[in-house]
Amino acid sequence: MSSTRRPFLGVSPVLLLPFLAASCAVVVFGAGVPESTARSIRRHGPFLGVVVPNAFEMEPLLRSPRFSPAKGNQRPPYLDVAGRRFRFGTIGEQKVIIVMTGLAMLNAGVTTQLLLTLFDIKGIVHFGIAGNADPSRQIGDVAVPRYWAHTGLWNWQRYGDGPNDELAFESNGDYTRSLGNLNFSDYTTNASGNNNNNLLNAVWYQPEEVFPSNSGTPELRRHAFWVPVDARYYDLVARELEGHVILEACVVAGGNGTAGTTTTACLPRRPVVATVERGCSASVFVDNAAYRGFLRNRFGVTAIDMETAAVALVAMQQGTPFVAVRALSDLAGGGSAGSNEAGVFAPLAAQNAVTVVVELISLLN
Repeated sequence: MSSTRRPFLGVSPVLLLPFLAASCAVVVFGAGVPESTARSIRRHGPFLGVVVPNAFEMEPLLRSPRFSPAKGNQRPPYLDVAGRRFRFGTIGEQKVIIVMTGLAMLNAGVTTQLLLTLFDIKGIVHFGIAGNADPSRQIGDVAVPRYWAHTGLWNWQRYGDGPNDELAFESNGDYTRSLGNLNFSDYTTNASGNNNNNLLNAVWYQPEEVFPSNSGTPELRRHAFWVPVDARYYDLVARELEGHVILEACVVAGGNGTAGTTTTACLPRRPVVATVERGCSASVFVDNAAYRGFLRNRFGVTAIDMETAAVALVAMQQGTPFVAVRALSDLAGGGSAGSNEAGVFAPLAAQNAVTVVVELISLLN
């Protein structure tokens, strides 16, 4: 006989609901947070979720005079849950919760799901810096893509197979060749200048499995590659912010090694806000001209980052309006500089992203 425990065996699921609700409240709002505080937080919603990857991107927002932290006994300035700090406050008339995800896709997805599970969230504004793959844009510009994709989910094809050969498990519907591939032999060089076969062969880009919460059927699998941002948020950026926001063009950089000296680095023109078609994300820092060019040519992306697609995919599955604001900090390996430009321009890009975010949030109702 199996020794597996079966708690509540034979108990009606309806009778379990009050218990489960109480248990969730203890787990979610435990760790010394009074239940009265939890009730107050729920009562003060809905909130706009503001999701940011890293501390250096978040700090300009927390220092901004447009952000007012929550005050008072009923609603604390922050709540710490599962290693994350959820900061309460207002931007303009909007009640917001600001949370830092940490680096890359897993952290971004987990944090976004926590945000949506714990609180009454009416929409998500995600922001940060990004690499630039678009020759029509420059460092410092703030890009707001219409679509985002995760470009880090691959089916790595075995050596000897080609584009006409079926991928492993493709016939089951798990994988596809419809999105194209990166063929490593296209980037193989030798002394004679001829391309040879490459043992790494090719990787085929795959859509994510998603399970929309509004499907009515748990575990009903769908697939998504390009995830659209909320049309109203996107149109608001295009109508009210493009051509209307003044952004920083110069940044104070490190000196020449002499104590107490600094230099000022300025961009060729003043950065602008730009609605663009596409951005992509993967848990990969792209600082390579060839791969930058591939992503631009294959997918038409402008912004390349490590988190946005995870936030987009979670928001889509939960039916939450979403938009991402990414300021371009570097050329993702495609520039002429000897090192990545973000070493100089990341602070400027982070500030420009915040400038756009506070304007956007102030316009939302």
